[in-house]
Amino acid sequence: MSAAQSIPVYLEIGSKRVFAGALEWPGWSRSGRGDEDALDALAAYGPRYAAALKGSGIAFGDPPDRAAYEIVERLAGGSSTDFGAPSATPRHDRAALDEEEAARHVALLQAAWETFDRVAGSAVGVPLAKGPRGGGRELDLIVRHVLDAELAYLAALGGRYRAARGGPIEEVMAGTRAAVIETLMSRVRGQPLPPTKRTSPLWTPRFFVRRSAWHALDHAWEIEDRVQRGS
Repeated sequence: MSAAQSIPVYLEIGSKRVFAGALEWPGWSRSGRGDEDALDALAAYGPRYAAALKGSGIAFGDPPDRAAYEIVERLAGGSSTDFGAPSATPRHDRAALDEEEAARHVALLQAAWETFDRVAGSAVGVPLAKGPRGGGRELDLIVRHVLDAELAYLAALGGRYRAARGGPIEEVMAGTRAAVIETLMSRVRGQPLPPTKRTSPLWTPRFFVRRSAWHALDHAWEIEDRVQRGS
């Protein structure tokens, strides 16, 4: 990415919070109290997103400055937006993925997973700073939360994974992620999915990767920030 390139961005606007997301870069999404705050936060996290992609094989380069961001869509958010999670599907994410695009999306998602795993692994035994009211999950609960979310996201994509009860969390995480990639590629190829009792619409593959990558990176960066404040 060159500094002169424009970055298509969408805004998801809730009553209390706005998310700004880079359409072509799933996982690069940040929030603020208003449009400008969200865009400033997105720009501020550009270097951290670039660092997460190192080793992924995807060229990102130096994040462009704030002036390069181009708002191409505004979406109405809801309670999930205000709670702190991007939940609206931009038009861009309703388009089908071909095999080449799917491979890029898988690589981006795996980069987010690997960043979370690396950060969480490096924080074992390290104090995490508490929030202003003493809140904040401990590391093991953050890892469990991310796993539970990945299982829920897998169901929203149309897949499922049943791990042996009481299995090591690392094995469950690996199995879940393998099922994610298998289900994602089945969706891309139009292959049948396992039977489900789900009644709500499935997430599109593009939105699935966007939400999943954001969640993994959001908690990786949370851990990094809390380690820094607690040291």
